[in-house]
Amino acid sequence: MQEEVVKILDKIKPGLQADGGDVELVEVTEDGVVKVKLLGACQGCPMSTLTVKNGIERTLKEHIPGVKEVQQV
Repeated sequence: MQEEVVKILDKIKPGLQADGGDVELVEVTEDGVVKVKLLGACQGCPMSTLTVKNGIERTLKEHIPGVKEVQQV
């Protein structure tokens, strides 16, 4: 599943990078939890929770059925 997550994150990254941010994959657990770290302008942004839940998590769940949740670390 980790390879699939990396492929999807690579498609999401350009949108984040356009705003001066980025996302880094930290871990994909056996129970389907994807842990990511937001970088650059995304780090500490008041909208970061929405970016993780409504952007990254929603997209990963649409493409990878085994993803249960995305957590920001």
